[in-house]
Amino acid sequence: MRAASQAQPNIALVKYWGKRDAALNLPVVGSLSITLESLWTRTDVRFVPGQQGDRVSLNGRSDEAEAKRISKCLDLLRACAGVDYGAEVASRNNFPTAAGLASSASGFAALVHAGARALGLELSLAEQSVLARRCSGSAARSIFGGYVEWAHGKLADGTDSVARPLLDAEAWPLRVAVAITSTAAKQVGSTEGMRRTAETSPYQSAWIETQEADLGVARDAIRARDFDALARISEYSCLKMHALALAAQPGLLYWNGATVECMHRVRALRQQGVPVFFTVDAGPQLKAVCAPSAIEQVKAALRDVPGVLEVLDTGLGEGARAIALDWVEA
Repeated sequence: MRAASQAQPNIALVKYWGKRDAALNLPVVGSLSITLESLWTRTDVRFVPGQQGDRVSLNGRSDEAEAKRISKCLDLLRACAGVDYGAEVASRNNFPTAAGLASSASGFAALVHAGARALGLELSLAEQSVLARRCSGSAARSIFGGYVEWAHGKLADGTDSVARPLLDAEAWPLRVAVAITSTAAKQVGSTEGMRRTAETSPYQSAWIETQEADLGVARDAIRARDFDALARISEYSCLKMHALALAAQPGLLYWNGATVECMHRVRALRQQGVPVFFTVDAGPQLKAVCAPSAIEQVKAALRDVPGVLEVLDTGLGEGARAIALDWVEA
């Protein structure tokens, strides 16, 4: 009753922000993302008959808040299997946790994938996506690789709010340079940020009303491998999401000075003809998406920005998958 899985974080190009049902993690809008390759979460899950409660280790340490979220996720799997066994969970990230790099997405996708296998559950990827979404909204997308769309759905039970793959990573192999401007956990988590925004931002209704059009533009750009069109819609969606959050009361400011300077640097590169665009989630890290031929120039430009601590380089990757047990601590 043991299994290990790996999942990668995903970066939304057309953003997810806001929930229509907090209990089920149902989004108010659909979203579209790319799954990364070099950043990963590896999770080992072992169910122990007769054990009371779960024991959780995250990056080699206990984390009470995360342990509660993990146990709630495991409860969904236990309900599917009809068991009440406690579990031993060891999970490790090779990138900063809770710092705007979608560690919850990769973490809960890996947890659902490994937990289902450990319990012998034969769940489709769509069913795993639904379960992952209930644990962390964007985890629905990390079940899949490459280019992924997560539908907001219309049903009250959320069964139609599921992610689906749009295009394999190999079919359009873009690169991503991630400018790390802080390794600290963000002061306002995404769940609280979304709640505050929905309740107080005057731009919430406009955000919802315009999202379907944005998704259509992004889908068309991906199908056509149209980099310029994808660049325009991705930066537009990013800035629109942050404008929405900035207008909350009190306003949510997830950027720092280096984040803003990185945006200017990316736009300057594009004006020089370099195929690159930026996106930023609920955190201070900037992701610069570019053509493979431009990755070294983009990394050099971002490293030169004061306040950038490190620049990670990744391609687009696979969805959640099984790994050897000894890989978790490797």
